[in-house]
Amino acid sequence: MAFVDPGLITRLACAEGSAVFAAIAELLPRGYADSQVLRVQSALRSAGFDADLVAAALTQARLRERGAEKLGAPAAGMFFTADGLEQATRPAVAAEHARRFVAAGLSEVVDLGCGIGSDALAIAGAGLSVHAVDADPVTAAVAAHNLAGMPNARVSCARAEDVAAPSPAGVWFDPARRTPGVADAAGRTRRTNALESLSPSWEFVLATAAAHPATGAKLSPAMPHSAIPADCEAEWVSWRGDVVECALWWGPLRAGAVRSALVLSPAGRHRVIDDGGPAGAPGGPVDRWLFEADRAVVRAGLTRVLARRVGGRELATDVGYVTAPAYTDVPWARGFEVLDVLPLQPKTVRAWLRARGHRGATIKVRGLKLHEPTVRKGFGIGTAYGDDITLILTRAGTESLAVAVRPVACPG
Repeated sequence: MAFVDPGLITRLACAEGSAVFAAIAELLPRGYADSQVLRVQSALRSAGFDADLVAAALTQARLRERGAEKLGAPAAGMFFTADGLEQATRPAVAAEHARRFVAAGLSEVVDLGCGIGSDALAIAGAGLSVHAVDADPVTAAVAAHNLAGMPNARVSCARAEDVAAPSPAGVWFDPARRTPGVADAAGRTRRTNALESLSPSWEFVLATAAAHPATGAKLSPAMPHSAIPADCEAEWVSWRGDVVECALWWGPLRAGAVRSALVLSPAGRHRVIDDGGPAGAPGGPVDRWLFEADRAVVRAGLTRVLARRVGGRELATDVGYVTAPAYTDVPWARGFEVLDVLPLQPKTVRAWLRARGHRGATIKVRGLKLHEPTVRKGFGIGTAYGDDITLILTRAGTESLAVAVRPVACPG
């Protein structure tokens, strides 16, 4: 069940809701489980709890379980909507957003389209005042609960277009990227990457950036390079190898680059920008070592920076692989020792694997339109015996290859 009105959130945040959550925790000591919902609902109703409140609390128990994977321990005390959790910014990434506003010398930020308030929490936690705004009454009520412990944060339910951002405040956008309509079984609506489907609109984001120089916007990682405005920096961000967003930064929030990549992991942060050096032509033979750039670097079109870093060259434009004669440790790339290079022909690869006794393989496909189950069938390999070898299927220039490799390094 999704929240049907903000009043349920108010009730859940009070003693009445605390009693329901305590009863759920007692009935589900190992955490939320779909298979136990009917039993728990029946027990709570028999105990005299209101049916709507029980349903709302169970929805929150389910979302909190999911939220802990993304937001960590604080999720246990937060409220969510299904769409809001899906779009919520991870704490490590939200801290990077806040870092930009602090570095620009701002003291206040207006968060237009705040969702459940994850970015607003980071901005307030960095010591800035934040006005969080969301057009949906339920989502705004959820954000108000999540931000209740921050004295420098306030929440309004309003359309972004109706909020006048004070000058010289910064402005942050996280436009809704879901199409309203029928939700799935988890309560989430369909995701969209189309700029014309954003809410507030892309046109409004651009107009705001023109009027308020210190504007930032969180957009889809699929943001096309051709759509990036000329006066901003586009930064692709990855978390533990997954590209989670493309953030646009205008005015004093820019860090000098046109396109950049930010690679985040528990082990640290690495910012990659174009160093302006010459880029060699892609293609040619595969050398002894192969390097796989982090996907944020690839999305930003900066694989050539990796090539210069290791003294090598890209295998092909935009596939994210670089080959070099010597090994160089790069924290935002994974290194492989090349064992053999084969033409991408099933019969040839199958014979190579059998001759060496490999009954399983890790398959990595980049820059080719191949379906992994079909590839495995053609190579005569499965996963039942473990992954004995890694095969990278990609292009070198215009030639399709199967490169057998041994992983030698992996970023933390």
